[in-house]
Amino acid sequence: MAATKPTASRGYDIIGDIHGCANTLVRLLDQMGYRKINGVYQHPRRQAIFIGDIIDRGPRIREALHLVRDMVEHGSARIVMGNHEYNALGYCTRARPGSGKTFLREHNARHDRLIRETLEQFEAHPYEWNEFLEWFYTIPLFIDDEDFRVVHACWDGDLIEKFKQSQGGACIDDDFLHASAAIESFAGQVMDTLLRGTDLRLPEGMAITGRDGYVREFFRTKFWADDPHTYADVVFQPDPLPPEVARRVLTDNERKQLISYPLDAPPVFVGHYWMEGEPAPLKSNVACIDYSAVKYGRLVAYRMDGERALSRDKFVWVDVERPEQPDYPTSEDSVAR
Repeated sequence: MAATKPTASRGYDIIGDIHGCANTLVRLLDQMGYRKINGVYQHPRRQAIFIGDIIDRGPRIREALHLVRDMVEHGSARIVMGNHEYNALGYCTRARPGSGKTFLREHNARHDRLIRETLEQFEAHPYEWNEFLEWFYTIPLFIDDEDFRVVHACWDGDLIEKFKQSQGGACIDDDFLHASAAIESFAGQVMDTLLRGTDLRLPEGMAITGRDGYVREFFRTKFWADDPHTYADVVFQPDPLPPEVARRVLTDNERKQLISYPLDAPPVFVGHYWMEGEPAPLKSNVACIDYSAVKYGRLVAYRMDGERALSRDKFVWVDVERPEQPDYPTSEDSVAR
């Protein structure tokens, strides 16, 4: 009798920040061979993995959440939490008595603006929104598989191991959410690092105004830089540092604040960082798949099949074209590539 061929291992499609671009997501899933069966997008041999940030900013947040949750609950997808899902939990959760706060996340002009589209689109569906907030608690902060890892912004191995020990898994609970409101706490550091990334303080008295109008005294840093020497070696953000700042040599104290990601570690995928241009790995085992879909960039996926060295040939995407009409609201006129 002929030997039976082993079953091919399952492939994974890691998908970048969606931010309410449900139509664009459908086009990307279609392009990758997913089909809607009994109301849920599925693939016969692959599983989608969402990098988080399903909500905020875009025109079809409610539709995107339903599509993603249906896939996750059916088993045709997995997901990790993004900082926008975490922000929504904090924004909508009342602080405990004696904390000096009304809500865990302050209702100020900036925070109101970030979540505005989400709340507007759920205004007629408050029960659904509350159900999604409860669902957010079931979303893990990270995926740590044998062949690859997924986290929204930064893989900090030490923090993740301590989190596993304290929480017994990869999800937060209500107590952890409340504790994380204090940024200096362990919970605060976990959520800030894993979901927003690492940073360094700018030189004394210096600040940068980003394209979003927000003034920052810190700049985002790579968690995978090998033997960095200057600010330019570690900066990782859409807004560049002034040339004279980029040339500054890292002090010993600053180098101690940086974390690294070894070349022999499994490939890790992040979103969050508003990349531009042609998708490609950041390092042989590090890839960012957020290419600014909601800002008329690209909704990107990486088709992972167990390789140890990532390849630019494994990226697929849908371009989001800006409509010609002036003053047109955020759109999803997309072209597959």
